[in-house]
Amino acid sequence: MNTPLSWIKAYVPDLDVTAQEYTDAMTLTGSKVEGYVCLDKNLEKIVVGQILSITRHPDADKLIICQVSVGAETVQIVTGASNVKTGDKIPVVLDGGKVAGGHDGGPLPEEGIRIKKGKLRGIESCGMMCSIEELGFSNEMYPDAPESGIYILPEDTVVGADAIEVLGLRDSVFEYEITSNRVDCYSVIGIAREAAATFHKPFVPPVVTATGNSEDIHDYLKVSVEDSCLCPRYCARMVKNIKLAPSPAWMQRRLAACGIRPINNIVDITNYVMEEYGQPMHAFDYDMLANHEIIVKRAGEGDTFQTLDEQERKLDSTILMINDGEKAVGIAGIMGGENSKITDEVNTMVFESACFDGTNIRLSSKKVGLRTDASGKFEKGLDPNNAEEAINRACQLIEELGAGEVVGGMIDIYPEKREGKRLPFEPEKMNRLLGTEIEPETMLGYFKKLDLGYDEPAGEVLIPTFRQDLNCMADLAEEVARFFGYDKIPVSLPTGEATTGKLSYKLRIEEVAREVAEFCGFSQGMTYSFESPKVFDRLLIPGDSPLRVTVNILNPLGEDFSVMRTSPLHGMLNSLSTNYNRRNKNVRLYELANIYLPKALPLTELPDERMQFTLGFYGDGDFFDMKGVIEEFFDKTGMHKKPHYDPKGNKTFLHPGRQADIVYDGVTIGYLGEVHPEVADNYKIGERAYVAVIDMPSMIPFTSFDRKYTGIAKYPAVTRDISMVVPKEILVGQIEEIIEQRGGKILESYELFDIYEGTQILSGYKSVAYSITFRAGDHTLEEQEVLAVMKKILNGLQGLGIELRA
Repeated sequence: MNTPLSWIKAYVPDLDVTAQEYTDAMTLTGSKVEGYVCLDKNLEKIVVGQILSITRHPDADKLIICQVSVGAETVQIVTGASNVKTGDKIPVVLDGGKVAGGHDGGPLPEEGIRIKKGKLRGIESCGMMCSIEELGFSNEMYPDAPESGIYILPEDTVVGADAIEVLGLRDSVFEYEITSNRVDCYSVIGIAREAAATFHKPFVPPVVTATGNSEDIHDYLKVSVEDSCLCPRYCARMVKNIKLAPSPAWMQRRLAACGIRPINNIVDITNYVMEEYGQPMHAFDYDMLANHEIIVKRAGEGDTFQTLDEQERKLDSTILMINDGEKAVGIAGIMGGENSKITDEVNTMVFESACFDGTNIRLSSKKVGLRTDASGKFEKGLDPNNAEEAINRACQLIEELGAGEVVGGMIDIYPEKREGKRLPFEPEKMNRLLGTEIEPETMLGYFKKLDLGYDEPAGEVLIPTFRQDLNCMADLAEEVARFFGYDKIPVSLPTGEATTGKLSYKLRIEEVAREVAEFCGFSQGMTYSFESPKVFDRLLIPGDSPLRVTVNILNPLGEDFSVMRTSPLHGMLNSLSTNYNRRNKNVRLYELANIYLPKALPLTELPDERMQFTLGFYGDGDFFDMKGVIEEFFDKTGMHKKPHYDPKGNKTFLHPGRQADIVYDGVTIGYLGEVHPEVADNYKIGERAYVAVIDMPSMIPFTSFDRKYTGIAKYPAVTRDISMVVPKEILVGQIEEIIEQRGGKILESYELFDIYEGTQILSGYKSVAYSITFRAGDHTLEEQEVLAVMKKILNGLQGLGIELRA
């Protein structure tokens, strides 16, 4: 954003600082000045002159000799300009003075051009008459300047006066870097308010007077807003008997200094108010509005619209449009339509001053591929209470400049008025935060300069709606620090209580998972959370599986990254495949990563993000190696109960005879097994691969880092070995479950030490042998105690069809 200092001084009359002083002070109080340009740079000894007489040069057809009064004296100047005549008043640079550049309008030399007395074709010339280009500008800032030739000053200009002052060039233009939360500072009034507070000067905003004739706009125009969420306020006023003309020089200069090309009085007024108040405005030709009606509503899906730049824009139902009784006439907050543009024949105009949803304007601007000065302001979220003041200011300028007749009244659609916030005034907390000892009265003085109110009985600071950035005590403390002076805050050491940092319980469990996996030879991998819907087919997952219910990405990089994963296996198998096809042997990988399970579709709340501990390997090892890693992990996290393995998990991506669900204390917390040969083939893994997945949220409730001390046994153990003939369909886990259930308190441990199948065993049976250890903590076991427990165990085993081997 650019503003000339002269415009700031219009609202801070007592401001008297140099450009550098202004830059330094404003930057220190938070309104960062990126840089500034002095408009009078390299312009020296330039005064207003009047041509008294013109004669032809005796030796040059294209040169003339002018006698020019510069006030105190008359000087002779030789020029080749063809657009001057006797009596014209022009800017004259005297002998020894400087101009910014040449008459060709090319790049300006850094040091300007020094003008000296000399002779042109033998005739003495004591200075130079200036074109606007030689002063360093163009007809964009001075529309009345000729395309080529000397700039002619108004007839009432005083001869001998400082021409730079007359042209309004004793000024500096500042460029600011305004943060997006300071919407109020995207206006001259906002910057002027900051400048007044910074330099401790009175702030005098423009006084907006009542305007309008005795008529009522409601008799001429109807306005309706169908989506008040996207348009919280819409104001409209009307002007008839429009008289298009150039705007006054002071307005043209201010707009040009802000980088806006002056066009005519009506257009310039809307641009002027946009810069002054930060409120974009738009004007419609009343006679071109069908049914003399304005309707604010969303576009239809697939609609098209031609904007003022004659480009066809594709629309959808999220884009807000301004419509008349029959058609769309503008994209709200972005640009008007070609079908409603203002022409030189306009007689009656409707002025729009509205507030639109900032996020919607930003997204709409991106969708239609068009960003304008107006959309740049709207997308930051404007104050709806500013709309009325801005449109009334525009109507005031129209009356003052004689640009038309303002119709009385205003249409104002404002269903939910935005009220200012209240924040508790807590000077002690603010001083503690800042490390200062500023008096409460001083703080309130800073707030008053910023137009913040104070409710003394309630002890609350009243925040006006234009300060959307003030939301808590820390924000108020920042305002105090800005105007107290960051450089004045004393240096102090941080205070507070020292606390011991530590990992959360969840992170400690994950750390143990890493340690166990890496101790067992696994390397950590990281894979994408985005996947292709096709991975479910590669994993042989049924079409009705809940795993196929996914969160879809709205703007995916491509189909291969279009859904959030619901299983960690694709990433793991893809990594194993990459290693296998690069001939890496005996690869072991693990990953700790989330899966994303939607609670309902379409999404109404965030999906369930579940951390999965995934292990995978091929090469040396088998199912039981993977099982051992899992049990080691359980042991290290305090899960000392024996996990059970259910072979009926029916995971389609695992081998049907070499898989199991992991069940702990009755809860399924994961699975492990050999990758199904067809799945392995889909991933081009040419040998057996094994995977295990632990659902961490299901497992963590069973974990504990508490350790219970058990003393060294004082009494001897008793060991019994049993060898059994077991039907093949009976699992070892079933046998161990009976041993645990019937072993009682004296059961210390058991160990499987032999499994045999051969000719000495009946067909359909296998031989299984266990060593069982008993011990009592308070006495030496007697034979009868051990025999009684063994009998219970054997009776239980007989129920499974198991017999002792002879």
